[in-house]
Amino acid sequence: MSEAQTPYDKAAEEAVELGNRLANTDEDADLWDLADGLLAGAIQYWLYTRQPCGDPQCQDCGPICTADLRLQALHEAVDELARSSEYFHAPTDFDAGRA
Repeated sequence: MSEAQTPYDKAAEEAVELGNRLANTDEDADLWDLADGLLAGAIQYWLYTRQPCGDPQCQDCGPICTADLRLQALHEAVDELARSSEYFHAPTDFDAGRA
């Protein structure tokens, strides 16, 4: 792991490595179940870190001061991360163009 990696990069890499280790440990494991479990844990941690401080005047907490606002922020983050993934589009997608 490079020292230039950010905490974000390290966390993302560790999550992928954990998924691979779990898949390699149990040949019968359903990869979708493993991925869903990793996602569930990531969502729990994300929500934990986005708890508002309780100060109604806090500028940082304003965008996440309610459960619905946190969910909206989470949806936006997931959409952005998914669309920027190299795996978002697959050649086997039903809507993929074929020449």
